[in-house]
Amino acid sequence: MAEFAINKGIGRTVEYKGLRAQYLFIFAGGLIVDFIVFVIMYMCGVAQWFCISFGAISASILVWLTFHLNTKYDRYGLMKLTAVKYHPRYIINRLRLKRLINKK
Repeated sequence: MAEFAINKGIGRTVEYKGLRAQYLFIFAGGLIVDFIVFVIMYMCGVAQWFCISFGAISASILVWLTFHLNTKYDRYGLMKLTAVKYHPRYIINRLRLKRLINKK
């Protein structure tokens, strides 16, 4: 009979080198976009050293920003930040106090 290893990562978020969940996808997507911009600039005739320096600097900023967001906001942080926009700043209640207390 064959023996199979038990996958103990079921239900966990995706993680690679400390990047978790959506930050991993932001990181990968950002590097792909950076590479595409680099190729387009190079094919348009922009100077080679400018293209290389632009690609290296933007990739470095992307790596730093992604890891910074990952450590600052953790797993659900970006979702919490976007949810704050949908919360009301204050609740207005224009009913009289007597009407609030009395039951119908």
